[in-house]
Amino acid sequence: MERPGVMLADGRRVDVSGFGADYDETFFGSDGLTRLGRWFAKEGRAAPTVGEDVRLGAPLCRPSKIVCIGLNYRDHARETGQALPAEPVLFFKATTALSGPNDDVIIPKGSTKTDWEVELAVVVGRRASYVERDAVLAGGHVAGYVLHNDYSERAFQLERGGQWVKGKSCDSFAPLGPFLATPDEIPDVHNLGMWLKVNGETKQSSSTKELVFDVPALVSYISQFMTLLPGDVISTGTPAGVGLGQNPPRFLVAGDIVELGIEGLGSSRQRLRAYG
Repeated sequence: MERPGVMLADGRRVDVSGFGADYDETFFGSDGLTRLGRWFAKEGRAAPTVGEDVRLGAPLCRPSKIVCIGLNYRDHARETGQALPAEPVLFFKATTALSGPNDDVIIPKGSTKTDWEVELAVVVGRRASYVERDAVLAGGHVAGYVLHNDYSERAFQLERGGQWVKGKSCDSFAPLGPFLATPDEIPDVHNLGMWLKVNGETKQSSSTKELVFDVPALVSYISQFMTLLPGDVISTGTPAGVGLGQNPPRFLVAGDIVELGIEGLGSSRQRLRAYG
């Protein structure tokens, strides 16, 4: 059974079940991070630690939605030969795809083109509807940031009807974590190194400096079309180096090991395994 926890600066993991709340919409929408901080200052010393051998789940409960942004890195647009979008490209990823940062990734039944994508994800901190760009960070609409591997099945995405959601939403295709970092822990979210390796070989090496639309712009833009709820996830896009962009394209097979990380957000590791 998954339990809420915190990861300390020295790497220790602490079970904070005694706080009495999980990291869900109610938690983020009721200033839960501040309340958790106050509780931990008083009770944290007595809270049990968790061993390194214990599985990490995603650092939040299933959100109401995972909103993803396509073609939002300049180097990735160059790689795909496409023009930079005039407005953010939006698509959804099913929340049932959510998994822990080091869980196995299941290659879907019938898949031939499962791909990797290291991404910076944003967790919404406050209900957002028609929010102006300048009010996003000042208004507490960002609870924090988290590492995401936006796995994609390219044949499902591009060759099965021209609609991206089915290629993004397979079970296990949204490993999040290892932890959520609050905005005060990330001094400049638009200047973070990011990387991804497959079987030890570097495939993606870039920076959030390559973002076309930055975090406040994305939160504001999405909020013009839908209400963002506390705990919702916005995945901001991937840089160059995806399997589809290799020459020839390189897709994942059972037994492959994918490792990835973003500066300040830790790293994760997934083993690919076949469906069934």
